[in-house]
Amino acid sequence: MSMRFFMACLLAAMSVYAQAQQKPTDVDKSPMDVNYWPQNYPILKMNGKAADQPVARVLYSRPQCNGRRIFGELVHYNEIWRMGANEATEVEFFRPVKIYGKTVPKGRYTLYAICNETKWTVAINTEKDYWGLLQNPKKDILRADVPVQKLNDVIEYLTIYFEDVKGGSNLIVMWDNQKISLPITL
Repeated sequence: MSMRFFMACLLAAMSVYAQAQQKPTDVDKSPMDVNYWPQNYPILKMNGKAADQPVARVLYSRPQCNGRRIFGELVHYNEIWRMGANEATEVEFFRPVKIYGKTVPKGRYTLYAICNETKWTVAINTEKDYWGLLQNPKKDILRADVPVQKLNDVIEYLTIYFEDVKGGSNLIVMWDNQKISLPITL
C-alpha cells in the first residue's frame, strides 16, 4: 500500500513539474531580440550580399511597460540598470569601433546604464555570460554620457537597434518615453 501511495505521489509531482516547465513554443514575458549593424545582416548574408562579418550585434531581452512607469520608478534614477531583462544585454563588435573617440576593441561585452532624467551613463563591460546584473565597474572598458530624448509616444517594449548614419551607426535604445542614441564609428 505504501509503495502505491509513493508512486501516486511521485506521478502527481512529475505531472505538476511537467506542467510548470515552459514549452519551447511559449513566448517568454521578456522575449529575446537581436539586431545587427548593418541592418538585416543575416538576410544580406543569406542572399550573398554580405562579403564580410557584420560590424556589430546586440542581443537582449525585451521587457514591457505593461502599464508601469519605467524611468524613475521601475528603473531607479542614479542606479545601475542592466538595459534589458533576464540575461545581461550583450553587444559584440566584430572589429574595433570608436565611441565618443575612444576605441573599443573587437569582442563581446555587456551593456548597462545609470539613468537620470537628462542623460544615461552607458557602460560597456567585459563581464559576460550571466543572468541579471553582475556588474563590476572595474571591468568597464568605456563609460559615456548620452543625452536623453523625450518621446511623445510610449514605446511598450524595450527596443535596441543600430541606425545607419553618415560615417557610422547609432545604437538606439528606446523604452517608455525615452530614447538615447550612442554614436559608433569605425
